[in-house]
Amino acid sequence: MTISSQASSDGNELTITVQGRLDFSSLQLFRNAYEKVTPKPKSYIINLKESDYLDSSALGMLLALRDYAGGDEANIRIMNCNPDVKKILVITKLDELFNID
Repeated sequence: MTISSQASSDGNELTITVQGRLDFSSLQLFRNAYEKVTPKPKSYIINLKESDYLDSSALGMLLALRDYAGGDEANIRIMNCNPDVKKILVITKLDELFNID
């Protein structure tokens, strides 16, 4: 499991790429991927192209990012979900809180 982040050239957008499982063991890595970035970005992209598994703690991590990014005003897009991951996001109604591509 690898989690990396890359800020856009203007620093307004942060892309967090997850490779492998997003679960409890990746909590601190995921948090570091956005909390240690300065200045704070205005929007976030979570790229799950190479991730095939989310557990309940991963859903909590996504919600924690949403709170950090501004709650209801947060601009977070989750992209490149495989069908199983997307199904989890839909069943848990997180598709109502995040833009999912």
